Amino acid sequence: MAVIQTNDSDVALLARLMRAEAEGEGELGMLMVGNVGVNRVKVTCLDFKNINSITNMVYQNPGGFEATQKGYFYQRAREKEKRLARKTIKGIRYHPASNALWFFKPSGTCPAQWYDQWNAGRFKAHCFYQPTESECSEVY
Repeated sequence: MAVIQTNDSDVALLARLMRAEAEGEGELGMLMVGNVGVNRVKVTCLDFKNINSITNMVYQNPGGFEATQKGYFYQRAREKEKRLARKTIKGIRYHPASNALWFFKPSGTCPAQWYDQWNAGRFKAHCFYQPTESECSEVY
């Protein structure tokens, strides 16, 4: 069962985002990007109070994703990415992105905090950040 409401268009849009942000990090990297996206739609806290759909999440500005803001969000979603997107929509989570609402790709090590959010861990080039439970219990 899905943890957020979606349709086929939403699945394709999330899949495009996953591909654009983490294709070079393999399936697990793309799944983690999907976790962050689904988490942002699921919660009503912090920067995501009015982000109630995949479309709103993907195109959030400011505070959205680099892929949509810097022009490399142009490739279509393939069946592989759609399959991965459906997994995250069903609520399957992958550490360190399980409860994360943010990720970024630093040039060096992951800072302990990023915009006052705690580092949950790193996967390949991306560091994942999650709020505390008191800031956003819905993500837990």
